Amino acid sequence: MTQLVALRRSRAAGNADRQRSEAEGVAGALVGRGAPGRTVYIETYGCQMNIGDTELMAGVLADAGYARVDDPGRADVILVNTCAIREHAENRVLGRLGQLQRYRDRHADLLIGVTGCMAQRLGEALLQGAYGVDLVAGPDAYRSIGWMVDGMRRGAVEKGQALLALDADEDYGGLRAIRGEGVSAWVTVQRGCDHRCTFCIVPYVRGPEKNRAFSEVVGEVEEAVAAGYSEVTLLGQTVNSYRSGDGDFADLLHAVARVPGLRRVRFTSPHPNDVTERLLETMASEPAVCPQLHLPVQSGSDRILKRMVRRYTRRDFLEKVDLARRIVPDIALSTDIIVGFSGEMEADFEATLSLLAAVRFDDAYLYKYSRRGGTPATRLPAADDVPAAVAQTRLERTIELQRGIQLSVNRAEVGAVREVLTERIARSAGDLLGRTARNKVVAFRGPADWIGTYRRVRLTATSGATFTGAVA
Repeated sequence: MTQLVALRRSRAAGNADRQRSEAEGVAGALVGRGAPGRTVYIETYGCQMNIGDTELMAGVLADAGYARVDDPGRADVILVNTCAIREHAENRVLGRLGQLQRYRDRHADLLIGVTGCMAQRLGEALLQGAYGVDLVAGPDAYRSIGWMVDGMRRGAVEKGQALLALDADEDYGGLRAIRGEGVSAWVTVQRGCDHRCTFCIVPYVRGPEKNRAFSEVVGEVEEAVAAGYSEVTLLGQTVNSYRSGDGDFADLLHAVARVPGLRRVRFTSPHPNDVTERLLETMASEPAVCPQLHLPVQSGSDRILKRMVRRYTRRDFLEKVDLARRIVPDIALSTDIIVGFSGEMEADFEATLSLLAAVRFDDAYLYKYSRRGGTPATRLPAADDVPAAVAQTRLERTIELQRGIQLSVNRAEVGAVREVLTERIARSAGDLLGRTARNKVVAFRGPADWIGTYRRVRLTATSGATFTGAVA
């Protein structure tokens, strides 16, 4: 138990090797772990990376004897896999932790844990606060979560563990993921980030960039196809900076696109600086690669881009857009925009609006900036903060402009026939929802047994955000 006390207090990245050796020692002592009938419920917040991490944890826990259930009321273990990008996301999780305590009334031995980026950022504060949390585990601790959870439930490990050491070598090689429902498989190729954008918490909660071995990624895609998936999405914090051995992301994309039986490949989220001519040529030449590119710009102002440490200028970004549209003429582009960043003047904001108007993105994810503790932007002068009311007005203006652009762009596509991968039942009675290769969402009539299949659908109308269609 002395080792476990040390493990509970381990916080620094330099403790990763010690944490792993302690984990292996305790795991070996937990003979007979994972008795049949044990269950885990995992609730996921945040990005696609978190979905992939949830599937990874499900695999680790399955190996420890825990079956995943979709009802927290039926679970022996509840894990909340979290995001730390924005304060609002963390507040939602804290509120949810309070709600989950009611399940202790009928399950006295229930174990509740917080995993992911928020767990890494807040750490032991989640254990010390009145949140009813028994375990916190950061993004590099999932290999240990099976034996740790089972050890706590068996009384062999003290509750209140904090697994927070970041490990520069942990890419989760050799572990299997258990995929959730859906028709597209998430395949993580890269973890962490080497960029240091001043607004972003990710490098500090996920650590430096770690790329999986080329063969492992291709092998996981082959396994996904064998399991019935015809579409995969390659995931990474800056996915197109991937490199393994002599291969870069263009090489990986080429190899994945050639996996027999795979019909569609997507990837997210790339960094503009690593969008190369060779990558775009791979997208153009490989039929399985979807003609869709998410290209986060964040701001249209050079002054704000410099304060954000994005390492490109407005002109650089527009040149990448032109290059993408020249090499992949039918490409659909999306972006991220942050308004109200520290020091943003009205002229900076107008530059962002003019960039949106010039590029005419197919889609955009629009946010109002809020300070995140632990990011470099918190060291910028408080006097430079944009008043909340001004930032809100700017966000509303940006949304209004982008909605008009998106409606116009999508109206031009009405009447076209597109191949749609049917994903799920829509909210509207009798309809299904699917997605085109260009990432456009379409609702159309059809039976539920079409889910997971491809249909040729004529796009008959658009609301701007989505299309309605009819099977052609």
